[in-house]
Amino acid sequence: MASRPPQEFNTGFSGAESVNNANVDTFIYRDLNLFFTPNPVSGDVSMVTDVQDIKRSVRNLVMTNKFDRPFHPEIASHVRDLLFERFTPITFNLLRQRIETILENYEPRVRVLEIQIDDSGQMIDNNELNVRIFFALKNKPQTEFVDVMLERVR
Repeated sequence: MASRPPQEFNTGFSGAESVNNANVDTFIYRDLNLFFTPNPVSGDVSMVTDVQDIKRSVRNLVMTNKFDRPFHPEIASHVRDLLFERFTPITFNLLRQRIETILENYEPRVRVLEIQIDDSGQMIDNNELNVRIFFALKNKPQTEFVDVMLERVR
């Protein structure tokens, strides 16, 4: 019995153009640049796209305190509350857990892979922590990271 060629669908495309079985979403995320730098061509506010946008969103979510967002007091990471605690392994685990929770709940574009906290003595003596968040984008197969410097402000 001879094998038959695959059935062609009337999509307006031929060959490989007609069937795309990739599980990668090609949607590009765009947002306004919060530095409000003008676009050199149009003079309008420039845009940040894709990875830049997601990194900025991750950083903003981690740094958000309760009541920072009008009408949404539930969007808060409560990370800065931990900066006034003693830096122990329990505090570091609680910090990781709070960062994972805020990103799982409010940033659906990423999947958190690892959270590294620089707990060197010099940084702790200066009342600051450097947190590096490794995450995978849901629409791209690459791993990205963002650094967030947490410091006491009072």
